Amino acid sequence: MSITIREEHFEQAVLASSLPVLVHFWAPWCGLCRMMNPILNRFQKDCGSYLQIVDINADENLKLANFYKLSTLPTLLFIENGQVLQRFEGLRSRDDFHRALEGLLYQNQLQNSLYD
Repeated sequence: MSITIREEHFEQAVLASSLPVLVHFWAPWCGLCRMMNPILNRFQKDCGSYLQIVDINADENLKLANFYKLSTLPTLLFIENGQVLQRFEGLRSRDDFHRALEGLLYQNQLQNSLYD
């Protein structure tokens, strides 16, 4: 299950995380955002030891929304070591989205194993 954070916890929970973090920007009025929740919960269950998922309400955290130049919701950012490595905007099919995330995790694990 993902956790919900606010701007004041973003640096510690996301930028300083030892795991890659998938940041889910959403809003309560966004129907597509609500459709992402079961997909993200399933992905967190399957890949929780390799990835942290956090939810951020874009309406309540405008500084972050502006900093990351959100133009549509949902927007998901794959962040590792404080850097955005991938950006997902809008809703893809569950299978396409799942494959894209698995590919990112695999690529990151492979790169990290080369430097260990």
